[in-house]
Amino acid sequence: MTILVTGATGAVGSQVVDQLVKRGADVRALVRDTAKAKLPKSVSVAKGDLLDVDSLRSAFAGVSSLFLLNAVTPDEFTQALIPLNLAREAGIERIVYLSVIHSDVYVNVPHFAGKFAVERMIEHVGFNATILRPAYFMNNDLSIKDVVLEHGVYPMPIGSKGLAMVDVRDIAEVAAIELVRREQASGLLPLERINLVGPDTLTGAAVAALWSQVLGRTITYGGDDTSGFEQSLKKIMPSWMAFDMRLMSERFLTDGMIPEAGDVERLTKLLGRPLRSYRDFASEITAPGVK
Repeated sequence: MTILVTGATGAVGSQVVDQLVKRGADVRALVRDTAKAKLPKSVSVAKGDLLDVDSLRSAFAGVSSLFLLNAVTPDEFTQALIPLNLAREAGIERIVYLSVIHSDVYVNVPHFAGKFAVERMIEHVGFNATILRPAYFMNNDLSIKDVVLEHGVYPMPIGSKGLAMVDVRDIAEVAAIELVRREQASGLLPLERINLVGPDTLTGAAVAALWSQVLGRTITYGGDDTSGFEQSLKKIMPSWMAFDMRLMSERFLTDGMIPEAGDVERLTKLLGRPLRSYRDFASEITAPGVK
């Protein structure tokens, strides 16, 4: 019985692979470039692309469970539907899909709306799936570490509603737990949704205060300028993606990313340990010797 992991060399997928290997699972990794794939020796590698039907058919041969992760791209929706339909064709009935929290609320944000449509397809088709709905990845803030350290400003416009920021490592571990649970079950398990959140729901001011405590000097919150945020992002990414991120940040301001009652307790029980906090994350990435 083999578990196929898409996005296997990325920030989440690589850690899902590692967590599955630790649990003794038979893992196959879908990668675009096998020469660049640095994976554990026990992992088999399949070369393919989520839009390459023939390569997916080959990769899905003998697979019993699928971890589906889609990058934020203009055709993200298609990149999800094609592998899901091919998985169904191949008789793969156990799915773990990485969606996003509040996908049914942030309906004007392209990559949220696309994931919500994929969730609806999974449910309508009748896949036996776990849909993981993570909140904002705290690890995204690695990209603004230098701004915090050099300018004393936390620049992400996340507002005052609060985001239940989650660590990528916790996401990956829950994904692996769910994949193994479904793989080892005596029968097919029903559809389930799990919100993936951190232990704290943090506002922009609260995150700045945490940085201040970790660094021992004042860090200020840069404010809620989503237009300026878009313009900054356009320097490092395509304009469509920068606009998508702006739309997301606007929903941060109006709706936040608030966990449901019992989410933190459920995840803590599932992992058997406390969730990683933003304070721990900030301390870790600013520790001496960390670049």
